[in-house]
Order: sequence, then C-alpha cells, then structure tokens
Amino acid sequence: MSRDPRRIGLYAVLVALVVFYLAPLEIGLVTSLKSDALASAPFLPPTPSGFTLSEWTTAFNALKDGLVNSMLLAVPATVLSALLGSMAAYGLTTLNWRGQVGIFALFLAGIFIPYQAVLIPLSKFWSVYMPLDEILWPLWELPLLAAYHGDLLALIISHAAYGVPICTLLFRTYYRDVSTEMVEAARLDGATAYTIYRRIILPLSVPMFAVTLIYQFTQVWNDLLFALVIMGPGEGAPVTVGLTNLGSSLTDVGFAVKMAGAFIAALPTIIVYVIFGDQFAKGVAT
Repeated sequence: MSRDPRRIGLYAVLVALVVFYLAPLEIGLVTSLKSDALASAPFLPPTPSGFTLSEWTTAFNALKDGLVNSMLLAVPATVLSALLGSMAAYGLTTLNWRGQVGIFALFLAGIFIPYQAVLIPLSKFWSVYMPLDEILWPLWELPLLAAYHGDLLALIISHAAYGVPICTLLFRTYYRDVSTEMVEAARLDGATAYTIYRRIILPLSVPMFAVTLIYQFTQVWNDLLFALVIMGPGEGAPVTVGLTNLGSSLTDVGFAVKMAGAFIAALPTIIVYVIFGDQFAKGVAT
C-alpha cells in the first residue's frame, strides 16, 4: 500500500467531504427512525431497540394524497417540456430558416425570468383570462381525466412552458454534434422534417432525454411557489404543500414525523435518478 503523503492527504480530504455532505442526511434519517420522545433528546446513534417505523407510517398517511397529486403533475409536465424542448431544438439546429437566431435568443431569455416575476401575471391569467375549470368542465367527468381539473391542468401547462427554454438549450447543445451529412442524406432520400426527427433525431436523443427528464422532474416535484399560487393549499395540492403543512408550527406533529415526511417526499426523485442514472451520465458527458 502506497504511503505517499499527498495521496493520504487527498483521501483524508475526500473522506472529510463525504462526512460533511452526508452528516445532515444521516442525522435526518436516524431521527425519523426514532420515536418522538427519543427524537427530542440530544442526538445519539440509534440502538436496535430504538428503531420504529411508526413515524414513517404517520408521515405517509399525511402525505399520500399529495404524493398522488404530485405524480399526476410531475409526469405529464416533465414529458411535455422535454418533448417540446427537443422539437424546438431540432428546428433551431438542423433546419435552416430565417429568424432562428432571434427565436433562440427569446428561448434563452426565458431561462433567466425568475419565478417571482411571473407569479401575479400567471395567477391573473389562469383565474381571469383562462379559467380552465369553467372552460373544460365537461372533460373532468371522463374516466381518464377524472383525477384532473382546471387548476392541476393550469399547473402542468405552467411548469411545461417554464421548462421548455432550458430543455431547448440542453437539446440544442446536444444536436449540434449530430452529423449534418446523415440529416442531408435523409433529405435526399425524400424524408420529411417530421420523419427525420422521428427516425433519426429521437433515437439519438435518449441520453439527453434522461438529463432533461431528471432535471425537469426534480424541478416540478420540488416546486412549492407555483403550486401555492395556482392551486392553493386545498384539495389537489402536491406533496410539497402537504410537507409544508406538516412542518408548520401550527400543527401538533413531532420532529421525527417531519423528518420522515421529508424523506418520503424526496424518494420519487431519487427513484427517477436511479432509473435514468446511466443515461444521465452519458448525456452529461456529451
């Protein structure tokens, strides 16, 4: 085994960084597995007799409706923004048309608009100019749409629209490396723009789709601001609103339940990363 002081020092720094980043996670997890009485005591390593899942059960029962609502929100909003971003990037990269530089500049400008700047216009738009509950009310009686309603649909569209600029930027960077000779050969063979996108561009885009899906799913899942402005804290609110209510000082909920709720709310994003992790690494590396 090498005793090089520089290598030993490097390992020591890496271990210190791992402990620094994982310590809050370990403390939160250990706290969530204790009873409220133990969680209120000064932190000690758990003992086998101290473990309990009752706080996780309490937190899950409080958040289960919000988890379903968040899934109904995050999945369509993520897929829609990634698909639209891919199509926009394809049009801005591989198709030659006048004004594409100016349009791309508008997409870039959309990335830098903060959430707080659009809250009031967004709220007024969905409540006054486009009240979807009143416009599309017959659709909510259909079986596949029964879980959706105007506020949830407005939130999905808002997140999808807000995510399209960053998805377009990511896909455009990726598509600049696609062989132009391959696209030109397809055109000479008579393929339309739609056929080229479906048969050539989409299969090549799997790693970048993994990147955008993970990024967008995390953004939409963890959002609280849009959810509170458009939907409020009532029925149909996503899990972040439920988690906020759970952690409120106005509720008689123990510290261990709050920690368990935080882990339960974070699990879906971790699962998504585990599923698309390999493709995510390939997409980031390109």
